[in-house]
Amino acid sequence: MRVLLDECVPKRLRREFPEYEVRTVVEQGWSGVKNGALLRLAAAEFDVFLTVDQNLRCQQNLSELPLPVVLIVALSNDINVLQPLMPAVRQLLPLLKPGAFYRVPAE
Repeated sequence: MRVLLDECVPKRLRREFPEYEVRTVVEQGWSGVKNGALLRLAAAEFDVFLTVDQNLRCQQNLSELPLPVVLIVALSNDINVLQPLMPAVRQLLPLLKPGAFYRVPAE
């Protein structure tokens, strides 16, 4: 599975997914690309998009893309705040459906 970490997600979080191919938006050369265009680019090359951008769902029609999006809901994007949520993200990844939106922790 190919996982893309949004710019707002610390790149060190990739260590939490050793069994997957993980890249960052920056590594892809997509820094500064707006969300709609970014999601279209990601859909062509990745199996899932991980973000902490809580406005993403309101700004984009995610159901039109074949790419599942996982929103990690946390008080900050600090690695120490996000790491405790990673077991739930890892458990979710094999269950993802194209075009679906997921929240971790779930509502």
